[in-house]
Amino acid sequence: MVDRNLRRRYHRHLADERDAAAVYRAMAQRADGEARRILLGLADAEERHAAHWADRLEELGEPRPAVANSSPGWRARALTVIARRLGLKAVVPLLERQEAAEISRYDEEPAAPDQMVVDERVHARVVSSLFPTWRTRTSGSLRAGTFGANDGLVSNLALVMGVAGGQASDQTILLAGLAGLLGGSLSMGIGEWISVTSQRELWEGAVELDTEHLGVLPEHGAHELALLFRAQGLSLDRAEVAAQEVLAEPESAARLLASEKLGFDPQALGSPWQAAGSNFAAFVVGASVPVLPYVLGSGTAAFVWAMALSALALFVVGALISVVTYRPMLLAGTRQLAIGAGAATLTYLLGSLIGAGV
Repeated sequence: MVDRNLRRRYHRHLADERDAAAVYRAMAQRADGEARRILLGLADAEERHAAHWADRLEELGEPRPAVANSSPGWRARALTVIARRLGLKAVVPLLERQEAAEISRYDEEPAAPDQMVVDERVHARVVSSLFPTWRTRTSGSLRAGTFGANDGLVSNLALVMGVAGGQASDQTILLAGLAGLLGGSLSMGIGEWISVTSQRELWEGAVELDTEHLGVLPEHGAHELALLFRAQGLSLDRAEVAAQEVLAEPESAARLLASEKLGFDPQALGSPWQAAGSNFAAFVVGASVPVLPYVLGSGTAAFVWAMALSALALFVVGALISVVTYRPMLLAGTRQLAIGAGAATLTYLLGSLIGAGV
């Protein structure tokens, strides 16, 4: 029994390492320069890890698994297709999760050498460093998308459950759900537009003010300007760079200073209209889930379907958030489900109390 478990575990490790190597080699075909060399280096390392597990299987009396007879699993094939169709950046967050899973699995694997565990930790950082700006942009898009969908889902689910708890008719529940969908989506879209626009205006105002101030200081020299920038919170290296830039172009240095002081770059925020549109659309998608069963049906069946679909959607939203946060998908999805279920339960009970008293 022990031998069987070892064989199964080693075969799984072998397949995972070969899959990772196949993905990195497929990505390398789409890259060039240093990125290509890095990806090929990662593939070589994964193949060394695969050889280790092939050795362990040989020690258990199995014939050495031939590379030629192996084919990538469905996950590796999916990642390869994503890389080819959507570009390398689209695969980075998924590869980061894969490398993180390798770390946690090998931490509890006695047959994994210490060097292999170290390699996997390094791989996760190397993957992140290939496209260092992906997380800022992706997290911003994910924030708008998932928060919009989550807000629409939770708020409209709570609204529908509250009205249903008050023993309202199906038509009333549907009307309340549609009103909540439209009102909430407009509110979220407008709020996102104001938020992004205000941040951009804040940044532009800081640039304008700093440009005016810096424009009269060139005679102080680079050293004094560097001291000024360090007092504003820049690191020594960044302060020296900014000081040199201001001597040639005050506005360029002011932009650098504004980004450092405010902690964001307007390029990462995107268009206010795009942010508003994505938030509006995400809210509509989330808010539609508990309403759709009442559009297609009625009575107890609609109520049960509304709860079931909303529960599934809540779990999916939580799992999507885990792509950026690195939290386990199961934990993130379950937490989101519990929060949404709690809100729906409270409003249902409140609706029941109010409905009984009317």
